[in-house]
Amino acid sequence: MPRANLLRSTPFRLALTFGLLFIAAFFVAGVITYRTLERGLTRQLDESVNATYLAVASTFSQNDAEDLIAAVNTYASLHGAGRGVFSLADASGKRLAGNLAPPALSEGLWDVDSDDLGLPGNKKYRARVGIVGGNRLVVGQSFSERDRLANILLISLGWSAGLIVVIAFAGAMFVAARAQGRLDAVARTMEDVSNGQLATRIRLKGNGDDIDRVSEHINHALDRLSGLVDGMRQVSADIAHELKTPLNRLKMTLEDAADKDERGQPVASLLAEARAESDQINATFEALLRISQLEAGTRRTRFQPVDLVDVMSSVAEIYADVAEDEGHSLQFSGPDARSAMVMGDRELLTQLFVNLIENAINHCPPGTAIQLGLEIEGGAALATVTDSGPGIPAHEREKVFRRLYRLDKSRTTPGSGLGLSLVRAISDLHFAELSLEDNRPGVRVALLLPLSD
Repeated sequence: MPRANLLRSTPFRLALTFGLLFIAAFFVAGVITYRTLERGLTRQLDESVNATYLAVASTFSQNDAEDLIAAVNTYASLHGAGRGVFSLADASGKRLAGNLAPPALSEGLWDVDSDDLGLPGNKKYRARVGIVGGNRLVVGQSFSERDRLANILLISLGWSAGLIVVIAFAGAMFVAARAQGRLDAVARTMEDVSNGQLATRIRLKGNGDDIDRVSEHINHALDRLSGLVDGMRQVSADIAHELKTPLNRLKMTLEDAADKDERGQPVASLLAEARAESDQINATFEALLRISQLEAGTRRTRFQPVDLVDVMSSVAEIYADVAEDEGHSLQFSGPDARSAMVMGDRELLTQLFVNLIENAINHCPPGTAIQLGLEIEGGAALATVTDSGPGIPAHEREKVFRRLYRLDKSRTTPGSGLGLSLVRAISDLHFAELSLEDNRPGVRVALLLPLSD
């Protein structure tokens, strides 16, 4: 990715913002640390000056200043004017001992410059002035040691700040490049999808971060989109294939009717046949439209509590005679509970079980036993429709739910191949798990729906 684009990227700006905030926090912490150390060193210097003052003053004996004078001269010679200042003067201001002329200062602690003490250089001292035996005693120490330690800390903080700035900027570039690379991968994937490459997916890092989670959701959406597009393609091909024959048959019937009408022959039977053919075609398109509406999920707004026991027992009661007329038997076995309430659309659930029963009646030989069953499993209702017919091959059990798909052995029976597609659409609308299993012999259709509270 070009550096200019990286510098304008959101990940880089976020990383740099956090880096600048860290630098600002380090600067504030550095100022606080420097000020704290400076005050601590000043306090330590005051304690040292006071301790030295008391040590010198303790050598004074009543009416005997010789020891005091000797102590002042000893300290002055040991420290030197560069590190410490010592002075002892009598009441008239005459210097008795020390390495400087007595300054004109009142009693207490003072910050004094070397010029005020008559010393060369440009130094600053912390001095204590007091009266000992009528004499003015001055004891002071240079600020040079305190300033040296403070400067060491200041230089360390400066180098640390510079290093942190470099690390923050480099870290921002690194983090931004990684994040932007993953975002670019998402953008490239979406661009490929927009160009028709629906099989393209975003590669996941597997670390479970936010970009991975978003990428996973996008991949799921692309899976869904790819499935829908494939379904549309399949439906378009199936419609063209399945409706070509009835449309050609309708055309031929109308042409025969037109020829007979020209010859003055009756055409009522041909027109009736054409009407029946057109009604079948219209019914196919209406079923396709209804499936599309169900897949859109708009019917969920009509959901209300529905008793599956009541729905399935009613369907079984109505279709028992129909099954018997075709040479089949139809029975329903319900749960011990009086009801099994689910949230759903009663009309659609009724249509689901009707389609499954009619499918078994139409495609099973006489003497087939059709059984409706309902059981309660935890917080779900398990509804089953089983038959003892020839069954469906395992490799075609998923295909039969496709629109207009029909098994080879079923192409001579009435129907458009949309019954099970409608069953799948209704089950998906109700968030149910639909499965097609081997009943040995026959087919077992299982529908697992969550019970309502």
